[in-house]
Amino acid sequence: MQALKPIRRSVEERAKLPERRDVFLCHAWDDRKGAAKELHDLLELLDVSVWFSEKDVMLGAPLLREIDKGLARSRVGVVLVTPAFLSRIQAEGIADKELSTLLARDLLVPIVHDTTYEALRDVSPLLGSRSGLSTAEGSMSDVADKLAELVTV
Repeated sequence: MQALKPIRRSVEERAKLPERRDVFLCHAWDDRKGAAKELHDLLELLDVSVWFSEKDVMLGAPLLREIDKGLARSRVGVVLVTPAFLSRIQAEGIADKELSTLLARDLLVPIVHDTTYEALRDVSPLLGSRSGLSTAEGSMSDVADKLAELVTV
C-alpha cells in the first residue's frame, strides 16, 4: 500500500469533483464473466462503485463513447492483467485503447492475475512499471480490500 500513496493523493483530489464512480475496471473481454466479474462483485460488496462494461453499457449504446464517459467519470483506473488481457492489448483492441487512456493519467493500478509482472513488462513496460497488486500474493478478496482502502475517502 505504501507504493500506492501517490495514487491515493490523486484519488483524494478527484473526490472533490462530482464523480459517479470510484473505479473504472479495465479488463479483457474474455475475463468479463470470470476474474473481472469476481473483482467487480467483491468491490461492490465493499461499497466501492465500479464502472464495469458488463453492467454500464446498455444494448445499442455506442461502446467506445460509453467507455470514454466511464473513464472521465471514474476516480481511479484498475487494469486487470490476465493472459487474455496481455493478448488483447497486443491486438490493439478496445482494452488497448482503455489502457492508453489510463496510462496518460496518474490514476492507474494494475492487478496481476494468473500471470506475472515479467510477462506484463514484456508486453507493456509502462504498465509493468506501475505499482500494483498481484493475486499471487493474496486472494482476489485481499486485492479488493486493498483497492477499497485506496479509494475510500
